[in-house]
Amino acid sequence: MKIEILGSGCKKCTNLATDVETVAKRLAIDFEIEKVSDMGAILEYGVMSTPAIVINGKVITAGTVPSHTEIEQLLSQTRHA
Repeated sequence: MKIEILGSGCKKCTNLATDVETVAKRLAIDFEIEKVSDMGAILEYGVMSTPAIVINGKVITAGTVPSHTEIEQLLSQTRHA
């Protein structure tokens, strides 16, 4: 599973990347995580508000910082989709 965290590199974005990585490891998901801070690349996804989570090329959340429970649900849904 390829997970991208879109954002400027602010504290919210950094914390979100850490949270997503923590939850993915806890769920024993095979993943790679990438932080994307290039605004051109972020806009290509149509994201106007960061931070955002992109999984396998699909924007899952934008403009919010989900809780660990919400991240777990998102990763589980995407893994089983």
